[in-house]
Amino acid sequence: MKLFSPVLGICACLAGGNVSAGDIEFRDAFLSGSLEWSEVEAKAAEEGAVNIHYWGGDDLLNVWMGQVVAAEMSRRGVTVNAVPITATKDAIDLVLAEKAAGRGIGEGSVDLIWVNGENFAALKRQDALFGGFARLLPNARNLEWDDTDPRSVLNLRDFGVSTGAAEVPWSSEQYVCAVNTAFVDSEQVPATFEQMEDYLRENPGKFTYLKPPHYLGNTFVQEAIYAHNPDGTGAIPFQSSIDDISADEFARLIAPGIAYLQEIEPYLLDGSDGSAHYPEDNKELDGLFLNGEVHFNCKFGLYAAATGLATGSYPAEAEQFVFPEGAMIKNKSYLVIPANAPHPAAALLLADWMTSVDSQVSKLAAVGMPLGIDSWKLSEVDAERLAAASPGLIGVTQSSLDANAAPDTNATLVNIIEAVWLEVIERDSERPLSEIVEALYETLGE
Repeated sequence: MKLFSPVLGICACLAGGNVSAGDIEFRDAFLSGSLEWSEVEAKAAEEGAVNIHYWGGDDLLNVWMGQVVAAEMSRRGVTVNAVPITATKDAIDLVLAEKAAGRGIGEGSVDLIWVNGENFAALKRQDALFGGFARLLPNARNLEWDDTDPRSVLNLRDFGVSTGAAEVPWSSEQYVCAVNTAFVDSEQVPATFEQMEDYLRENPGKFTYLKPPHYLGNTFVQEAIYAHNPDGTGAIPFQSSIDDISADEFARLIAPGIAYLQEIEPYLLDGSDGSAHYPEDNKELDGLFLNGEVHFNCKFGLYAAATGLATGSYPAEAEQFVFPEGAMIKNKSYLVIPANAPHPAAALLLADWMTSVDSQVSKLAAVGMPLGIDSWKLSEVDAERLAAASPGLIGVTQSSLDANAAPDTNATLVNIIEAVWLEVIERDSERPLSEIVEALYETLGE
């Protein structure tokens, strides 16, 4: 099988179609649910191509996209023009620039983008989305859409922003901690922040977390805030936008979590100056864990233990564990179709295949990227196929991870949390927390 050339894809994707009543009619008919899927397939074959922009920093993903995805779409009469990019914002900027230049329905150059968080929010704010297509795909059955089921939140909200089904989940990741069982007995493994503090008081210096604003460090801070929410509602209030939650209320909600981080600081890994040491990057934390200097390693990495054991970057006795109960942040990444996509039917066809069990099995086995679809929605046979393709979970089960998942904080609040940590923990400010938050709202909230 030949490897697809991204260069050819870039050239091919520069030409958009001409806006026509047909383009508008197709969009409206699909979004209204009046089209048969066979009609979408037929139109996709007529269009003959699909331009997908995605982060190209993973060689395994590039090979999978160029070989497996391209071959699968070719069998459906569609050429995949895969455009690897270094920053998702580049594709967003291209779409918005074309929109500003008056390139309407069918006249753009981008059909699909791998996005999440603020990039999706930017397209939504600019009314640059194709519409609520995700729940109309045949493979939408592989996703949880019931808003009464808390497990649906990652399909319905992206960093606190309602998706409106204008993007479809494609991959995921979860913040999971590992423990070195050579040092920590099973009854000592903490499930809560309180138990972690108890362990650290007895074993000072054997834990730390990455320094915010690194996203892995900030995620740990968010989890502490969720777990110490004084109202007992966990992540729920932190899904609100900065426009919908006052500075005083936000300060009240985060105060117990920030206080906890202050309380454990004396018991964290010591730095050369005698104060707590917060690693700057994941590689440093992995080294501390491998060498036994710390007993725990927390980061986004559903399969980190399995891959770490396979590569020798984790100690042989490493296992993952559920921590903290009910607040293990999980997020998803998505595929979005711009409003002016030149090949909307082909985009729908590819988005649907990417959320199929076959695609997810293939991606998991070849790239090691976790599922975007929801395991509890699958048949026993399909669930077994995915389990067989997985690098493996060490010490935890998928069901336990799902049961303790929590969403990311709203994108508009993340930088406030980062700045609070730097002011209170890093700089040891004595200013009242309410005063600090108020000032940050005035500067960062603009």
